[in-house]
Amino acid sequence: MGSGAAAGSVRTRYLVYFQYLGTDFNGVAAVRGAQRAIGVQNYLEEAAERLNSVVPVKLTISSRTDAGVHALSNAAHLDVQRRSGQPPFSPEVLAKALNTHLRHPAIRVLQAFRVPSDFHARYSATSRTYLYRLATGCPQPDQLSVFEQNRCWALRADSLDVAAMEEAAQHLLGTHDFSAFQSAGSPTTSSVRTLRRASVSPDLPSPFVLPQESRRLRFWSLEFESQSFLYRQVRRMTAVLVAVGLGALTPAQVKMILESRDPLGRHQTRVAPAHGLFLKSVLYGGHGDLATGNPAWAQWDRQPDDFSPETRGPKAGGLE
Repeated sequence: MGSGAAAGSVRTRYLVYFQYLGTDFNGVAAVRGAQRAIGVQNYLEEAAERLNSVVPVKLTISSRTDAGVHALSNAAHLDVQRRSGQPPFSPEVLAKALNTHLRHPAIRVLQAFRVPSDFHARYSATSRTYLYRLATGCPQPDQLSVFEQNRCWALRADSLDVAAMEEAAQHLLGTHDFSAFQSAGSPTTSSVRTLRRASVSPDLPSPFVLPQESRRLRFWSLEFESQSFLYRQVRRMTAVLVAVGLGALTPAQVKMILESRDPLGRHQTRVAPAHGLFLKSVLYGGHGDLATGNPAWAQWDRQPDDFSPETRGPKAGGLE
């Protein structure tokens, strides 16, 4: 912990996990200025104002998501500097206070942890996993349950060639230049990434679909894991894999697209809709996130002097 601007006050850094339905937002990042669009970060920082920090609280988001994209678990770090003589908030109190003052029902803070002052929510992340949900057997948009309409990509086809999609996904695994799957506007200088996992699998039947509709509708999940992703890389990979599943592309063509490194190629106009995409998890230092209670941060919270920088894992950059 470092001393802050006010004499005797202490600045504490927290890692905060939060989730949101992205339908109503212009993405996760804060929208500054007079624009009417609003980001998830705007609401979180508005809630953080009620913490009465000596220095205004700004969130550093781990993973940027576009308008309409959801998050089961995104992450951010923030610094809170309390007045002289006031102890730091416990992580539990901080999370509860943020939820109490959040003014949008589609955002929820999941959990908070105290972290070292040099921790960085974006660059310290060692793994990010995205989930993309598909529905088949939906010839018309109004044939999909209203509870699912902004949570999956509804396809007219009755089925997908999953074996072909899995074969195509194998070409994407490993370390490659993913320029062909990058949208313009990416802030990163290198387009080389290592895709650790790309899976295609049947999903469980939706609980929001009526019994008479469940015979027609089927749901599917695509998952992608990497330390970091290029701008819209997941949505572009998803669109190409869906094209393979529908018979419009072959697995061999996916390899050719990857090797072309051309984001403006004939097949690269495909981008899956934002509303089917979920940021599923962000991991740090090889430790689990909420699913395992993030023991590394819990340990540091109890014994800050024993937490060495070496145990926090390598730094990583890049945003999806």
